[in-house]
Amino acid sequence: TDSLSMISFLICSICLETFTKTVVILPWQHNLCRKCANDIFQASNPTRGGSVSSGGRLRCPSCRHEVVLDRHGFYRLQRNRLVENIIDMFKQESTRPAAPERTEKQAMCQENEEKEINIYCVTHSVPTCSMCKVFGAHQDCEVAPLKSMYQTQKTELTDEIAMMVGNNDRIQGIISQLKETGQTIEVTGPVWQHLSFCLCLSERKRDLNLKLAAEQEENWRTVETGIQTMDTSHLDKVELGYEVMDHYTVNSWREGRALRNIDFISEQHECILLLNDEKTQGKLNKLMVPNQRQ
Repeated sequence: TDSLSMISFLICSICLETFTKTVVILPWQHNLCRKCANDIFQASNPTRGGSVSSGGRLRCPSCRHEVVLDRHGFYRLQRNRLVENIIDMFKQESTRPAAPERTEKQAMCQENEEKEINIYCVTHSVPTCSMCKVFGAHQDCEVAPLKSMYQTQKTELTDEIAMMVGNNDRIQGIISQLKETGQTIEVTGPVWQHLSFCLCLSERKRDLNLKLAAEQEENWRTVETGIQTMDTSHLDKVELGYEVMDHYTVNSWREGRALRNIDFISEQHECILLLNDEKTQGKLNKLMVPNQRQ
């Protein structure tokens, strides 16, 4: 009865018996025998001919939630190996030959061999006898009845096993969620990469547009400055005193007087001078002699 009370949480909600391998865990942490789950699926999907190769739905008998099965069927569901190991452990304990009942002589104190063990030293976590508590090494220790400590530790062990099973269920749920997340990432990964690339291109386009706008603004300012410069008169920049040209004048009175006093030879006078010249007369005589001979 003690063993049955300890494994009461290992009962399948379909067959109402201890789980048989293989034990599968649903996404909401409920456990089922794979065989029982397959029987329920066949009963709820008679048109599929007892095959889960094409997928389907399975309704949990405990909470009535549905799980969608893909083409892999029940093999896609996670196995609860911790529950399977605990079941194996209890099966081994139940099939092991019963140990012979201990006699009072077998449960004797090591310090006082004639006294039976009837108390438990809480301080040192060892069983002992009342003689050790009164006169022995455990006089100042905290003690408790042996049977009550047995029940207490048994309850603690049962609670720890149940906690381990619960933790395992939560871990299996986290693993299932991580697998689903991984599958989602595999599907949406390329999409996110494309969106990230588009975002980078959009940011690059924005930066280039801002740079182009800044360059256009700078060029427009340069052109506007040039136009304003062309429209502005620069006469006010001429140095003062440009109308006073006295220091550039030249006094040519003397040169003019010298030119007026020059006596140029006229053409007639020049002809007379040439006729009076001896060389010129000799040349004329030579020219005139041949003419006279003719």
